[in-house]
Amino acid sequence: MEAIASRILWSQFGAAIDMLDNAVRACPDEVWGDGPTPHAFWYLVYHTLFWLDLYLSGTPAGFAPPSPFSLDELDPAGVYPERVYTKAEMRAYLEHGRRKCRAAIAAMSAERAAEPSGFERVGLSQGELLLYNMRHVQHHAAQLHLILRQRTNSAPRWVGKTAHALDGD
Repeated sequence: MEAIASRILWSQFGAAIDMLDNAVRACPDEVWGDGPTPHAFWYLVYHTLFWLDLYLSGTPAGFAPPSPFSLDELDPAGVYPERVYTKAEMRAYLEHGRRKCRAAIAAMSAERAAEPSGFERVGLSQGELLLYNMRHVQHHAAQLHLILRQRTNSAPRWVGKTAHALDGD
């Protein structure tokens, strides 16, 4: 893609990731959650980061999340992680996703953007998959901000664009 388009896409995708990061940072321990349930704060963060990572891989073939995470999120039986992941683990995974997102956007050509993604279930091109992924991150970031507002009467502010440069901090 043209450099300007890449910078614009990163500005907004990075902002969605920043909003997720802000929610993690702002979450008090009593809201983080105890056990693995689909509505626990920590699990929503994990779910978001797992799919961010997977979709940025372009195809599920050969995908493996970094340790200590597993592929359980893909289990059709709805298997949850065996334990609550810590904020530090989630922030490390978030930084992994941020780096991977930057690299994917920087490497995206017009030809690559038009190619089918390796995710037949969603039926999108590689370029559309980037936007789909950004929308998924923002959806859950907003959900986490709502939980914070409801549980603590406070939530991080809106991020209009990321402060992180496409080519690194």
